[in-house]
Amino acid sequence: MMKYALISLALLSTSAFAGIAVVVHPSNNSELDAAAINRIFTGKEKAFSNGNKVIPISQDSATGATGEFNEKVLNKTAAQLKAYWSKLVFTGKGTPPKEVMNDQEVMQLISSNPDTIGYVSSGAVDGSVKVVAEF
Repeated sequence: MMKYALISLALLSTSAFAGIAVVVHPSNNSELDAAAINRIFTGKEKAFSNGNKVIPISQDSATGATGEFNEKVLNKTAAQLKAYWSKLVFTGKGTPPKEVMNDQEVMQLISSNPDTIGYVSSGAVDGSVKVVAEF
């Protein structure tokens, strides 16, 4: 019985620390820290450090990855982020990131375009993208 309790605890612990990976195209050698990633996903930064235009890719707000990304990287709740983007769109000062349904769609878009950046659950990362930060 104790053995099963320890296994269950171990599984819960790993899922609680699953994390978010910020990913780019494998050819992208830009320097990105947490502050730069925040600026990109809030529309305050429009280019990578290499000068290429940046295209941020977000996930549907219902995904766990999005909630975790918003909290850990953007320091905003879903409601705060929605209000933030509503104001920018209304005033013509910004456009929110392109939104896709899941980790696989993010990686598919990023692997086919060197100017994109997105986030996925850490466990979903495959060889088609390059991880630049983990949260």
